[in-house]
Amino acid sequence: MEFITKIISSINSLVWAVPMLVMILGVGLFLTVGLKFLPVLKLGTGFKLLWSGRIPDKSKDAKGEISPFNALMTSLSATIGTGNIAGVAMAIFLGGPGAFFWMCCTALVGMATKFAEAVLAVRYREVDENGNHSGGPMYYIKNGLSKSGLG
Repeated sequence: MEFITKIISSINSLVWAVPMLVMILGVGLFLTVGLKFLPVLKLGTGFKLLWSGRIPDKSKDAKGEISPFNALMTSLSATIGTGNIAGVAMAIFLGGPGAFFWMCCTALVGMATKFAEAVLAVRYREVDENGNHSGGPMYYIKNGLSKSGLG
């Protein structure tokens, strides 16, 4: 049993080390450049749209099932957990202002990754027999990769 634990620990130290961080940040930088810095340049527009949709529009012309604010809060609730909140507090406590700077830098790169994920989820979502939309990684992997011949 100790031999298996050592093997798993060595694999774990390889996978969750510098190469994984480089790959995650590399994909984020690739998407940021590929999207022509859209998540960074349109941040103000995003906040404007977010707060304009906070109060539900009850008019007949309103489109969509939920407001933009409700969509954001639903998305964030699936993304952010107590570990993220405690992790940020611990990083600032241990690392000081430098940790906050680097968290902001990685957040800007991470926005491109989250944006690409959201676009794929909307693009490859499915509608069930009741007219409800279902989307997410399981749908864009199944529908997107099968169209490209990889799935």
